[in-house]
Amino acid sequence: MWSHGAGRYALVALGIWLLVAFVSLFWTPRPLLETDGYHVWAVPSSAHWLGTDGTGADVLSWLMAGSRTNLAIAALTVVCSGALGLLLVGLMVSRSHALASVSVAVVDALISIPTVLIALLLAVPFGASAAVVVGACSIAYGLNLARVARPAALLAARSQYVESARSNGMCGFDVLVRHIVPNITPVLAVQLSMSAGTSVLAEAGLTYLGVGVGAGVPSWGHSLATSVKLINVFPLTVLWPGLVVTLVVVALNLFGDALRDAADPVANPALRAMVATTVPHDAGREEASDGR
Repeated sequence: MWSHGAGRYALVALGIWLLVAFVSLFWTPRPLLETDGYHVWAVPSSAHWLGTDGTGADVLSWLMAGSRTNLAIAALTVVCSGALGLLLVGLMVSRSHALASVSVAVVDALISIPTVLIALLLAVPFGASAAVVVGACSIAYGLNLARVARPAALLAARSQYVESARSNGMCGFDVLVRHIVPNITPVLAVQLSMSAGTSVLAEAGLTYLGVGVGAGVPSWGHSLATSVKLINVFPLTVLWPGLVVTLVVVALNLFGDALRDAADPVANPALRAMVATTVPHDAGREEASDGR
């Protein structure tokens, strides 16, 4: 991944994100609850490196603390949407024709529901919180993952080695984990990285609508929501969180593409050469064993 420019940028950007999130646990330029009423909407200076917002809070401190929230939302979205997507994939490629048909119909029916509508439905009983963002994104992206991964999973499920494994008594869950999932790993890498990036955008949008992260929780969406009201007068306070969100989302999308290319022998010449050098060695060893 490091040999390509896109992969190098993704690794550096995500590394900086993780580092800032870790450092913010112990240190921020200013305490989050500290406000300066004499320097409201201040421009960047030595006292406030990225300026202040409408309450006089330090923008950089809130962005650093918000990196933890967005990182947690992205990680939980990847885990939950991946689990839901794989569960649906297992049902959609099931040997039971009725179960597979019903699963496909359910996914096709639910995938048309927008993420915002799911978040609004979850916010009614649970209120605005990060859990609503994670739940809405996990449902929407899990359905999309199942739809995109189904063709590759179905091709693997109908292969001869899977049929042989099933005839030898291997259960459906073991077939999914050992044979189907490894064959759809490139698709999973791209889709899950896109889910992580889209969850960052969704957090910003849902928080702006009032159904995302609560007012007292630092996040990049909260910084955008509190600053966008006076964007024509103080554009810098919107520039910084918007720039951070853009750079992170691009890095997450490029990370999935670079990971797929690095793990694919067709796209990675080094991996293809390594496979080519190991095949004659294994073949020679098999011929020697046959001779004995």
